[in-house]
Amino acid sequence: MSTTTDITTGTTTAISEIWLENRRGGSTLGIGESRPRVSWTTASLEPIESIDLELTRADGSTQQHTEAGAPNRLLDWPFAPLASREAVTLRLRPRSDAGTPAAWSAPLPIEAGLLERTDWAVPFVAPSTAEPQGTLRKGYLLRAEWDAADLGITPGAVQRARIYSTAHGVYELALNGRCVSDDLLSPGWTSYSHRLRYQTYDVTDAIRSGRNAIGVWLADGWYRGRIGFEGGLWDLYGQDASVLLQLELTLLDGTVVSVPLTDSWRSSDSPITEVGLYEGEAYDARLLPAGWSEAGFDATGWTAPTRLELAAFPAQLEPPTGPAVRVTEVLTPVSVEAVAGNRIRLDFGQNIAGKLRIRVAGDAGHVVTLHHAEVLEDGLLGVRPLRSAVSVDRYTLAGDGLEEWTPRFTLHGFRYAEVENWPGGIETVDVEALVVHTDMERTGWFDSSHPGLNRLHENVVWSMRDNFVDLPTDCPQRDERLGWTGDIQVFAPTALRLFGVHGTLTGWLRDVAYEQVDEGHVPNFVPWVDCGFPNFPTAAWGDAAVIVPWEMYRHDGDTRILADQYASMRGWVDLVDDLTGHTGLWNTGFQLGDWLDPTAPPESPGDSRTDKYLVATAYHVRTARLLAETAAILGKDADAAHYRTVAERATAAFQAEYIAPNGRVVSDTVTAIAVAIVFELFATETQVARAGERLLHLVKSADFHISTGFVGTPIICDALVRAGGIDAAYHLLLQDELPSWLYPVSMGATTIWERWDSMLPDGSVNPGDMTSFNHYALGAVADFMHRVVAGLDSAEPGFARLRIAPQPGGGLTHASARHQTPYGTASSRWHRDGGTFTLEVVVPPGSTATVVLPGGGDVHEVGAGAHSFTTTFRAPADDPAKPPYSRW
Repeated sequence: MSTTTDITTGTTTAISEIWLENRRGGSTLGIGESRPRVSWTTASLEPIESIDLELTRADGSTQQHTEAGAPNRLLDWPFAPLASREAVTLRLRPRSDAGTPAAWSAPLPIEAGLLERTDWAVPFVAPSTAEPQGTLRKGYLLRAEWDAADLGITPGAVQRARIYSTAHGVYELALNGRCVSDDLLSPGWTSYSHRLRYQTYDVTDAIRSGRNAIGVWLADGWYRGRIGFEGGLWDLYGQDASVLLQLELTLLDGTVVSVPLTDSWRSSDSPITEVGLYEGEAYDARLLPAGWSEAGFDATGWTAPTRLELAAFPAQLEPPTGPAVRVTEVLTPVSVEAVAGNRIRLDFGQNIAGKLRIRVAGDAGHVVTLHHAEVLEDGLLGVRPLRSAVSVDRYTLAGDGLEEWTPRFTLHGFRYAEVENWPGGIETVDVEALVVHTDMERTGWFDSSHPGLNRLHENVVWSMRDNFVDLPTDCPQRDERLGWTGDIQVFAPTALRLFGVHGTLTGWLRDVAYEQVDEGHVPNFVPWVDCGFPNFPTAAWGDAAVIVPWEMYRHDGDTRILADQYASMRGWVDLVDDLTGHTGLWNTGFQLGDWLDPTAPPESPGDSRTDKYLVATAYHVRTARLLAETAAILGKDADAAHYRTVAERATAAFQAEYIAPNGRVVSDTVTAIAVAIVFELFATETQVARAGERLLHLVKSADFHISTGFVGTPIICDALVRAGGIDAAYHLLLQDELPSWLYPVSMGATTIWERWDSMLPDGSVNPGDMTSFNHYALGAVADFMHRVVAGLDSAEPGFARLRIAPQPGGGLTHASARHQTPYGTASSRWHRDGGTFTLEVVVPPGSTATVVLPGGGDVHEVGAGAHSFTTTFRAPADDPAKPPYSRW
């Protein structure tokens, strides 16, 4: 029995947010679409009959369009396409059922970037066209100066000023002595041979009526710096360090003036005497020329950089699809102590990707050295897991009072730092940690009555932040930091719940498609760096080409990502079908399998107990099925039929090779059975039931310790629930002995570890060569926490319909999840008081929800608004005979 209360309130119709494409909260300056799709949300619960759109162009003219039915998701652009550089404003106004218009929204400024390659009229300018390999290189300064009067521009005649810029390397800009942007490590890392992103900066307020100067900081970055493990590679994409920069002034009459900078560029060495993304940055403040990025600077001794014509570099120039990398948070130390070696140790209380910022005073020439590490071992910084990424920064003081400095072109993964040779007592130490990652909008939150579970969720959030530095990587600290496909394949559902990552993943998937063509298959990490890792088609890793766009579609309901990636998705499935000899059984070749099975020895993380070809064939079934669904959605009926046949053939092959008639699965491991259950690979329900019983037995026999690796871990809790073992899933989730999700939490972890035992119970670091304390993959369980523990899920792509069905257990007395869906905020919060269970849900405007109360309770269909439900329920975990779940 249950009671329900509808606490819906609010009737005012108003537009609360407008955004373009899937870039919610993203910039609308310099966009790459001439016809961007429009989305919006409202806080109103009043039915909306239609939506008015009004476009205002630069000349003040306006156009209006009314869209019946009031679609609020990805509305096609109803106006003439935008031209390169065109600036407009857009505002929206909903109309009620009666046709009464509401107030207009605030105007959204929109400006196109350079949409055609022919819009670029400048060359790259290179202060360096080649440098010796094997040693760190310096950074460079470039400057150019011009006079607005020489261009015939009078004071007040400039309506707007834009810089369009990118680099072979990483760069930062200054104009008339002022920093142009807070972006870091621009233009980011792409498959530079195919795509090079450019940035658009509004510099209108920095332009002066007389002489002006622009300055550029430049370093190797990913383009030609050392990247990859096993020594890495230098000059992967080219030997030059160069900048492409076009400055344009739009006058009041609409005339666009391209400022001629090419002949005025001059370059010099910078105070950055050596720098590497892995190694760190050395900076000598005595070498900074005062006023170098301001007009009137004496550039005697600076040299003209080499011109490199744009035509020599065929990579497509395109604006970013996602946010820039920025400092998103500043941390102060939770403890400061003096240690041996003239060092002062700082603990920031949180493992991060970032860098230090110091404020220091001392004599000219005094050198302060900054060391970084994720953990301590034997009382020292635990630097062995960093391998060759030494992560050391050095600052040489100028000696002119209080100096503030942070590295520009390096990044470290650390919780602990040691400051060596600080010129003063410990009480004078002024150091902060700057958290650096892609500036994604937070979209998902979770809370419960279990502090360990909450900390686990926070660890997942932090590991995602730390590993989304322009693209989804494996780790932020050692000599790797690569876009591993398998990691994001398993983590994509969680990533899409926690942050707005559509833009970042859209760009990364373009690189997947490009490099898939280059390599003949999906590489194990993208962008690909041929640094010694096997380069062969690999199940669960290459399947990211299908699964990631599919999960993006499921989350956002946007079929365009499926259309854009369709050739890549099809290419992967076709390749695997060929590799099976069109039998469906993938049982040859290199595979990683259930990587990092907890029983695998430290030196051999791929030694899983689960048959690697079972995993390969299972994934072939899964992605062939998804491709068939994708083809059907896109209206490709012949393809849909073909890939259904491929999937059926692979399913039959899996059943014949790996499933006994009685439902036993080859390998008889938790991962093998979980894969077969979740991927729906059994022939009969009887087999499913038998396999579920065996899965529960294996999990209980392991005393609810984790026994899965990369493949099994994201799905094991779902498999247990499908087997009727919700209580077992909670036992597994809340176990805190090694190996388990909460073991690292019990050891003080603030991020997700790469290995279940990255740190051993005695505090020593795992002896394996591959030991990171910041990998998000094993944190994919957070999606289960949102969907099942808190009960918040989508019932169809795009969250137009929600399914809210919490399954309480584990002794939890309350749990909640909140998600910023494309329609607005949805939430589910439940709490228990004895046998009384209360559920409170919020359904955003434009959505509906199916609410399923626990314990086989009532089902309710509800519309937008806030709703409350009460019923009686007692979870199995309340049984006093049950053992405690953990020490929490």
